Amino acid sequence: MIKPEEITDIIKKRIENFVPGAELSETGQVLQIGDGIARVYGLNRALVGELVEFESGVAGMVQNIEHENIGIVVMGDDTLIKEGDRVKRTGRVLEVPVGEAMIGRVVDALGRPIDGKGPIKTDKRRPVEIIAPGVVERQPVKEPLQTGLKAVDAMIPIGRGQRELIIGDRQTGKTAVALDTILNQKNEPAETRPLCIYVAIGQKESTVARLVKTLEDNGAMEYTVVVAACAADPASMLYIAPYAGCAIGEEFMWNGRHALIVYDDLSKHAQAYRQMSLLLRRPPGREAYPGDVFYLHSRLLERACKLSEKHGGGSLTALPIIETQANDVTAYIPTNVISITDGQIYLESSLFHSGIRPAVNVGISVSRVGSSAQIKAMKQVAGQLRLDIAQYNELASFAQFGSDLDKSSMDQLNRGKRMVELLKQNQYAPLSAAEQVIVLYAGTHGFFDDVKVENVREEETSLVRWLRSSRTELTAAIMKKKQLDDELTAEIEKALADFRKTH
Repeated sequence: MIKPEEITDIIKKRIENFVPGAELSETGQVLQIGDGIARVYGLNRALVGELVEFESGVAGMVQNIEHENIGIVVMGDDTLIKEGDRVKRTGRVLEVPVGEAMIGRVVDALGRPIDGKGPIKTDKRRPVEIIAPGVVERQPVKEPLQTGLKAVDAMIPIGRGQRELIIGDRQTGKTAVALDTILNQKNEPAETRPLCIYVAIGQKESTVARLVKTLEDNGAMEYTVVVAACAADPASMLYIAPYAGCAIGEEFMWNGRHALIVYDDLSKHAQAYRQMSLLLRRPPGREAYPGDVFYLHSRLLERACKLSEKHGGGSLTALPIIETQANDVTAYIPTNVISITDGQIYLESSLFHSGIRPAVNVGISVSRVGSSAQIKAMKQVAGQLRLDIAQYNELASFAQFGSDLDKSSMDQLNRGKRMVELLKQNQYAPLSAAEQVIVLYAGTHGFFDDVKVENVREEETSLVRWLRSSRTELTAAIMKKKQLDDELTAEIEKALADFRKTH
C-alpha cells in the first residue's frame, strides 16, 4: 500500500514534468505504421495538434492521445517510416508561410511550392489553426463583393466578410461560379481588390493544372494563391489544406486588406476527415462521420469576417462548395454547412441541363446579408427581380396546362421569359456592376420586350460591347455615384435609345 507522503512525492514529480519551458527533445518510438497513421509509444508530454518529426524527416501531427500510445497523422509519404523509427517533438504547432511572396504561387497544404518557380521568399508564418475573431473585433458586412454574375449580384448578393455556400450536384457549374468571381476581381481598383485564395481539395492534378492555366490566361494569377491538396495526396493533407489557405488569407485580412477564399470542396474535406478518424479508431457517429465533423467546418468558416475599423477594417470572404447527391440538400454534411454559412447559392442540375447557366434556383438560394451587400443602384434595379422571377416560374408551370390567360398574365409571362434569358451568362465573361445595372434596367423596363426570346442574349451581348466602346463615361458615372438619380436614369434611357437606333 502506498503511503500518503509517497503519493505527495509522486504528484510533485508529475507537476515538475509539466513545468513550462521544460526540455522538449522528448522522443518516442513507432509501434505501428500504415494508411497514413502512426501509433507511437512515448512522447509523454506531446500536445494535441503538435508537430512531430520522424527519423526519415517526414512530419506528423498529434491527433489522439491515449493511455498506451499516441495516434499521429503523417503529413507526407508513410512508406518512408517503419516500425521502430524514432519520433521527436518539435514544440511547435503546424504553420504555413504567408505574405506577399505567396501571391501568384501554387502551393501544397503545407505551403511548399509545387509550381516549379523556385522557393517562396518569406519569413512570415502563421499557425493553421487559430480561434476566430470575437464579436467585438468584427463589424457588420456592408461592402459588396461583386461576382460579375447578374443572377448572383442582383438576387443573392455577397458582401465582403460573408460566408456564402455554393451547393449542388456534380457538374452543375459550382467551380465555374467561384472561378468567375475570382476573375471578376480584376475589374476592381487595385488598392481595394480582394486577394484570392483557391483551395483545391481532393481534385485531380490535371483539373487543378487546367484551372491555374485559366487563371493565368485571364491575368488573375497576379492576385491569386492556389493551395492544392490533390486526390493522390494523403488524407491528412486534404484535412489541413483549407486551414492552411485560411491562414494565408488571414495575413491579408489582419493587415487591413480584403481577401476571398474558395474551398473546393468541403464534401471531400469531410470524407478525408472521416477516413482519418476511422483509422485513428475514433467511434463513428451519424452516417459514419465522427461527431465533431460540424466543429471541423464551423471553426474553419467562423474565421471569415469583416474586422472592425479599430483592427484595420480588413475582410475575409469565404465561398465554401458542397457537392450533393441527387439534389439532396437535406443530407448530413450539406445541412451542417448550410447552418454555418450566411446563405447559399443552390445550383440545380435540371436547370443546368435545360440551358440556364449559372443554374441558380432562385427559390432555395438566399443571402442572409441581403441588400446591405449591394450598391444602391443595383438595389434600385433588382429590388423586384427576385419576386418577378418567382412569379414567372409559378405562372409558367400553370400556363403549361394550356389554359387561356388574360393579357396582363401573358405580358408577365413574356417579360419573365426574357428576364430568364437575360440572367443567363457564359463562363469567363463577368460583367462590372455598372454594366449589370444598365442591362437589368433595360430588362425590367421593357427594352427587350420586342426582341425574340432566342435573340435576347445576342442583343444583350451587343449592348454590353457597345457600352464598352461608346459609353464608358456612363458606366464610370454609375460606379462613382453608386445610385440612380433622375439625371443618371435619363442618361441610361438616352443610351438605350441611341443603341436601338444604331443596331
